[in-house]
Amino acid sequence: MTSSISAWIWSERFWLPENVSWADLERPPPGVEYPRLEHILYALPLAVGVFLTRQLFERLVAKPCAHILQIQAGVPRRAQPNDVLERVYQSKTCPDTRQLEGLSKQLDWDVRKIQRWFRVRRNQDRPSTQKKFCESMWRFTFYLGIFIYAIRHLWVSPWMWDTRQCWHNYPFQPLSPGQYNYYVAELAFYWSLMFSQFTDIKRKDFMIMLVHHLATILLITFSYANNMLRAGTLVMCVHDASDIFLEAAKLANYAKYQRLCDGLFVVFSISFFLTRLVVYPFWIVNSVLFESWEIIGPYRAWWLLNGLLLVLQCLHIIWFYLIARIAIKAIFKGKVSKDDRSDIESSSDEEVHSNCSKNPSQTLKPKDSSHTGNLNGDTHDH
Repeated sequence: MTSSISAWIWSERFWLPENVSWADLERPPPGVEYPRLEHILYALPLAVGVFLTRQLFERLVAKPCAHILQIQAGVPRRAQPNDVLERVYQSKTCPDTRQLEGLSKQLDWDVRKIQRWFRVRRNQDRPSTQKKFCESMWRFTFYLGIFIYAIRHLWVSPWMWDTRQCWHNYPFQPLSPGQYNYYVAELAFYWSLMFSQFTDIKRKDFMIMLVHHLATILLITFSYANNMLRAGTLVMCVHDASDIFLEAAKLANYAKYQRLCDGLFVVFSISFFLTRLVVYPFWIVNSVLFESWEIIGPYRAWWLLNGLLLVLQCLHIIWFYLIARIAIKAIFKGKVSKDDRSDIESSSDEEVHSNCSKNPSQTLKPKDSSHTGNLNGDTHDH
């Protein structure tokens, strides 16, 4: 049963071009190694190491930096203990009018008092500015480090300058140590984000980010097993580039350097446009879609991977529209207030909570779209 399911999942007719089998990839020439799925399993123990490194980094590096910048943790006001309201809060952090009236009768409390209790309770769960600063500093450090490593590896790789090289002799392309290290590091990072979601404060985007991280892990794993490493390294590098500036802008925002924050956000917007709306579609997707068709021809997994890349491009367009609105405000009004792009990555519920407490009977409608968030929120973009 297990073997038949495994054979169905890893069907050669689906994953590999015509006349190529997994056995062919398991017998490389002497001195050459091809990617094998078991290689990538090292990312799991490494993810634990990344997670522990993050804890040490935030405590020993990021927190002292926050103190130097006078970013305090702050002690939120704690809600009055109440078992009835706590049970409701665990299922719904912002009850509607009908629920509020029912609770008012049950507890013999004024409705406004109950609203205040829920507002204080939500604030109690919200991560402090210092915690968000530490998390952003960790991501900024990782993105910067992994981007520098990727550029050093790709700069001397022929397929960076001639993308047709991604498909010559595919899938019989040797695995280099640089490619392996890059893939394992990225995969370990996303596994560590999966782990941290269950230990960090639970945020409103928990399920969305869980799906996002899982999809990223699957794409990285499948592209490694399918030996699309050359195109895969280009895709990951392009996505890491702009996130460096986003995290830097958030660090400036938490430290209350507003002009620096505005400037960095404009730089982030420009880099996002260049990397994800110019380089990504006209350089990488063009190669995966057209050059690979010409050189190796389409096969079943080819259609799946190209479909996912095109969906990602659609998301880039939507995100850039939202980013551009904020960047324009930063240029003409002089202040970045929100990062609409980081909705799927947002952890700050401040606007939602304030609106909810003002009028709990109305369904909240974000200003821009369902993809709306605060620049103070978390970002795990890829």
